[in-house]
Amino acid sequence: MGTQTMTEGVQQAIDAIRPALQADGGDIRLVDIDDEGRVSVELVGACGTCPISTMTLKAGVERIIMDRVDGVTEVVQVGD
Repeated sequence: MGTQTMTEGVQQAIDAIRPALQADGGDIRLVDIDDEGRVSVELVGACGTCPISTMTLKAGVERIIMDRVDGVTEVVQVGD
C-alpha cells in the first residue's frame, strides 16, 4: 500500500461508500481494525435497523473495502 496505512485506506474506502448509505438515510463509522485485518464498523441511522443491513455489509461494504485495501480479511458490524 505504499506509505498509506491500512487505517487510512479503510477510511478512504468508507468515505467512498458513505454517500450511497446517506442517500438511504444511514451512515457508517469505522470502529476498529485488529491485528488480523478484521475491520469493525457500525452501521447507523436507517442502515442500523435495516433488515438487509447484513447483506449490505457483506456484499457491498466488505467487498469494496477488501478490493481497495490489502490485508483486510473481514468486515464485521458492531453495535446494536
